[in-house]
Amino acid sequence: MATAIIAHELQKRLPKVLTPEVHGLIDYAHAAFFLCAGIYFWKRNRAAALASLVTSGLIAGEALCTDYPLGVNPVMSFETHGKLDAALASASLITPKLFGFADTSAATLFRLNALAEAAVVGLTDYSSVPAAVERAF
Repeated sequence: MATAIIAHELQKRLPKVLTPEVHGLIDYAHAAFFLCAGIYFWKRNRAAALASLVTSGLIAGEALCTDYPLGVNPVMSFETHGKLDAALASASLITPKLFGFADTSAATLFRLNALAEAAVVGLTDYSSVPAAVERAF
């Protein structure tokens, strides 16, 4: 529970310094990281592997559909993307329990992801400059 409180505080207190383009780069790196984690866990912990691959797909899908410079099919606003990112940070905390590996060392990856995701959410200003305007240039 302490992780959730820390994540929430990160989201509220951090300066908003990430642009939509930088946020997009982080999103694709984040998706690639969880894809690699899924491959790594595949023979070690199948449940953690599946959770990692699902997480990777969700992050990549969200990035591809966001109206920001690196979006491919921009059907979602950057502001909505931010709300989904906050939800993903929270969901990372319960993912190990949902997938049945909460008592393993693999669960630590998801707890740390909750903090990292909250930090990115906290550092991004989703409403300062509309991503669609930035995308046009």
